[in-house]
This record gives sequence, C-alpha cells and structure tokens, in this order.
Amino acid sequence: MISQRIMTYNRLLEIINRFNLYADMRRKSTTEDVVDRMRESIKFQTISANVVDKTGRPSTATIAFTVSFEGEKPEVVQQVANVLASLYLEENLKSREEKSAGASKFIEEEGKQIQAQLADLDGKIAAFKSSNLNSLPELTQFNLQTLQRSDQEIDQLNNQLRSLKEKESSLLTQLASVPQDLANPDKERLKELRARIVSLRTRYSEEYPDVVKTKQEIAELERRLGSARQQTALGGQSDNPAYIALSAQLAGVRSDINSVNKQISDTRNRRESYRSRIESGPRTEEQYKLLIMERNNLQAKYDDLMKKGMEARVAQGLEKTQMGERFTLIDPARLPEEPVSPNIPAVLLLGLILGAGAGVGTASVREFSDKSAHSPEDLERITQLNVLALIPEIETQEDREKRKKKRKLILIISGVAVVCGLLIFHFLIMDIDILIAKIMRRLAL
Repeated sequence: MISQRIMTYNRLLEIINRFNLYADMRRKSTTEDVVDRMRESIKFQTISANVVDKTGRPSTATIAFTVSFEGEKPEVVQQVANVLASLYLEENLKSREEKSAGASKFIEEEGKQIQAQLADLDGKIAAFKSSNLNSLPELTQFNLQTLQRSDQEIDQLNNQLRSLKEKESSLLTQLASVPQDLANPDKERLKELRARIVSLRTRYSEEYPDVVKTKQEIAELERRLGSARQQTALGGQSDNPAYIALSAQLAGVRSDINSVNKQISDTRNRRESYRSRIESGPRTEEQYKLLIMERNNLQAKYDDLMKKGMEARVAQGLEKTQMGERFTLIDPARLPEEPVSPNIPAVLLLGLILGAGAGVGTASVREFSDKSAHSPEDLERITQLNVLALIPEIETQEDREKRKKKRKLILIISGVAVVCGLLIFHFLIMDIDILIAKIMRRLAL
C-alpha cells in the first residue's frame, strides 16, 4: 500500500525533475517511459523473521525492509535513496494515522448502530414482559404455589358448602314442624261456634234467635281471622318467634351458601388462570430466553466494540504524538563506493578470454591464409628447387622514417586509449575520487 503511494507517476516525476535524472533519455523518450525506467530502478525487499503470535503459534513477520535505487552518479543515487526512505517514513506515519482514525470512526458508527439495536431490543423485551406479565419464567414458582393454594381453598370451600347444606336441610326440617303462627282464641271460638251451629240447626230453624246470633258471631270471627291472615300474607312475617328465628337462620345459611358458591366459582376461575399461565410458561420462557440471549450477545458485542474503540483512540493518540509503532530509519543511504553493475572482475576475465581467443584466432587465420615464403625451406618446398643464396632486406631512409612515424602513432594511440579507458572507468565503472579514496584507505590499513 505504501509502495503504491510512493510509486505514483507524479511522485516519481517530481523526484526525476528535482535531481535531473535520465537527462539523455528525457530528450529522446516520453515522460511515461522515463517514469517506468525509474520504477524499474527502485528495488524494495522485505526482511522477515520467525515470531510467536498472541495465540502462541509460530509465524513469520516482516520486521524490516530495504529500499535501493540504481543510477549512474553515486552522489545522486545516495540523495534519491534518502528521499525515497523519507517518503516511506512519511507515508507510513500518514497511513497509520488514517488507519487509526478510520478504525475509530468505524467503531463509533458501529457502536451507534448497536446502541440503536439494543434500545429496540429493550423495547421488545419490555413489550413482551407487559403482554406476558403473569407467565414470565421468574413467576413460575409463584404461579405453582398460587395454584396449590387455590386447590386447597376449593377443598375448604367445598367442605364448608357441604356443612352449610346439611345445616340448611336441618333448618328446613325444624321449620316444617313449627307453626308459622301462634295459637289464636278466635280460631278456637270459631270451631266451637261452628259445632254449635250444626247442633242448633238440627233442632231449630234458621230464624231461631240462637241460630241467628251464632251465625252473626261466626261471621264476625271469620271476618277478623281473614283480616289477620291477609295482614300476615302482606307483611311476610310470622307471629311465631320460633318460626321467625328458624327462618332467619335458614336465610343466613342460604346466604352463606350463595357466598361460598361464588367463592368457589371465583377460586376455580383463578385456578384456571394460573393453570393457563403455567401451561404457557415453557413457551413464554423459550421466547423470553431467546430475547435475553440476543440482548446479551448484542451487549457483549457492544462491550467488545467499546474496548476496541478505546484501544483505537489510544492508538490514534499515540500516532499523533508519534509514540506508536512506526518505521524507523536504521541505516541511511551511503555513498556507493563501487558499482553494482557491470561486474568488473567478470568483465575483465571475459575481456581477457576474448582477447586471447581473438589473438590466437587471428594468428591461426593469418598462418593458414598466408601463402608467401618466409624462409629458404619454405621457398624450396614451394618451388621444389634448391636455394643458391639469400639476399638480406635492404632498409632505406624512407623505411626508417616510416618506422619512426609508426612508433609515434602507436604511442599516441596508446595514450588516447589510456585516457579513454580512464574516462570510461570514471563514468561507467567507478568514480576516480572513490577509487582514490579506496586506495588510500587500503594503504592506511
């Protein structure tokens, strides 16, 4: 990620312009090609080591990296390498700050979402409790105890009801044997008069004074007794105290019976209500546990997120104060003392081999292609004739002048070759100053 930021077109072009890199190439090629050339000249290598992670398992971690740059001038290469190292340090710090800030923001937004989910879930739990108030798991024991008490109350009320009905039956029996009204003299007198009127009618006519008088007295008694019965019927009360007392007891017992029946009905309804709560308890408990489990999981997630948020804020603060983990420059770029390419010993060895081969090859070709005679034996072999005499080479003044000019030309060419070799060595292989410094350091040792 950091390398991608540093290897951008604009960044590399800025470095190229700053240090005037690839001047010849910039005149002949496009800017894109020049930037690609610089990308190829930058090398990034990581250094890994075996470490143990938090779980105790061995793993491999990158502990360092090296950044190098290949160029033609040692001083410029050193400066460019230092600039690249500075860019890596800056981008690392910026990247860590952005990462910690992004992590804090993400955790904050995620925390708000979880808080909203917790509030919504708390509302669902409250609504569930409200709609299933009497069948919640924590009320199961209470419902069982109440159901047991209801059964006991119903048994007690049934016993009480049986006792009251027995008492009612006893009172009805007693009430049947007690007259509603007390003994009345008029009734007795009426009986006597009715018996007497029957006896008088057998002996006398209807107009007989005793018969008329008895009839009048009977009529008067019947009138009075009828009026008394009518008043008793209208008043609904008996004039017999014993009857009245038994009637009052019977009314009380019947009232108690009605009350007990109502209590039994209410208790049975209450018992059925608690039985229904107990029967729906397992289903309610399962739903309630699911809600509580979801809430606990969400709360644990929120707590863990808040912990990570605290760690992210601490990390962000450390990054701002540059006290957190960051890249540290261990070894700055040094001035190159020898080129990485070409390989001088290999080039010299290859040149020596090629030179020797070229010399041997040239001599061999010349030897086989030369048909002239260089000795008397060669001449005799070619002509098949005997040689009589040898005439030595005659050197004239002109030949001597040509030889001197040739020697001077060889000296001039050798001097030019030495100078060109030094220039090539300085610009392509190693700076002469560096070579002198290395020689002086070797001599000092």
